[in-house]
Amino acid sequence: MATATAIAARSALNAEVIATLPNFRALAWQGDRLYVSRGYDLYSARVIGSQLQLRKVATYSPEWRRRISSRAALTSRLFRDGFHALSVLPSGNLVAAVPGAIVTLQRGQTEFQVTHKMARGARPLHIATTTAGRVFWGEYFDNAQRSEVHIFGSGDGGFTWEVAHTFPARSIRHVHNIVHDQWVDCLWIFTGDYGSECKIIRASADLSSLNEVIAGNQQCRAVAAVTSPDGIYFASDTPLEKNYIYLLDRSGKVHQLQSISSSSIYGCRNRNGIFFSTMVEPSGVNRTKNVILVGSPNGADWVQIACWPKDRWSMRFFQYGNAFLPDGDNATDLLATTTIAVRNADRETTIWRSASN
Repeated sequence: MATATAIAARSALNAEVIATLPNFRALAWQGDRLYVSRGYDLYSARVIGSQLQLRKVATYSPEWRRRISSRAALTSRLFRDGFHALSVLPSGNLVAAVPGAIVTLQRGQTEFQVTHKMARGARPLHIATTTAGRVFWGEYFDNAQRSEVHIFGSGDGGFTWEVAHTFPARSIRHVHNIVHDQWVDCLWIFTGDYGSECKIIRASADLSSLNEVIAGNQQCRAVAAVTSPDGIYFASDTPLEKNYIYLLDRSGKVHQLQSISSSSIYGCRNRNGIFFSTMVEPSGVNRTKNVILVGSPNGADWVQIACWPKDRWSMRFFQYGNAFLPDGDNATDLLATTTIAVRNADRETTIWRSASN
């Protein structure tokens, strides 16, 4: 039987679908504006009443092979085409990750320019921007040899990049995420993948000082993280153990909040709640074949909002089933999800309106 708080949580997060965008990916919020992409074109979406307004903002011109592969669903999935991360700077510039490069759009322009070519790995998983306008991303590559790993930073609006911090060889495998915490103006850095390589690090907003907060176990192997006045909510991303959602509160105490059915690499919030999605990843522990979206109006009581079964295509070649959640600052009661490699909703963005009870 559901508890009273769980029933209240479900009621508070009653989500109604108001729009679907086939072949679009949700990337980042800026207030009431959602940036979405279709292939290598970027659009701005706003919901006015019950109407969705969609406007093309800019484009990125990849090499000719990717212009072809991005046109079809399976080849796009096979070659990991399109935009994979986007950050909106206070100046209005946009910085994005595409296969093999970081690209930047100057405010007022309509075409992204390559500002950094990847030496290792295809792209970072996320890009962080501080209130002062500095931008950071961490290297994400296989790193079987456990070479040193860099965090790159830009102080000129995303046009030039320099190494802002280096993790020594054999200290981590790669950087999972960097998140700016607006409540205390700091950065949170998440690394993986095994043993002492798994770390949650608090850093100053200019990356001049770093302090390990949690390290050394699979439950702090995390990618998805959401900041709040209470602290930072994060979800574990391990194929080796059961996964959970946690709160690292402002005193430094960790609270285990909710078990989830598989690894999670995306989280977000709107004005009504906090949300995490899971992915279908082969594991002896996490055996589910479903992608799950969960949410909470208060950080304590969690309910399942949606479930999508994995499609029939190979996970090795055509990606794990997943639900991408956009980064950025969402001032609305809207929730955007992009599902991939799931039945009947592959590469589809759904925009929901959550109740404000």
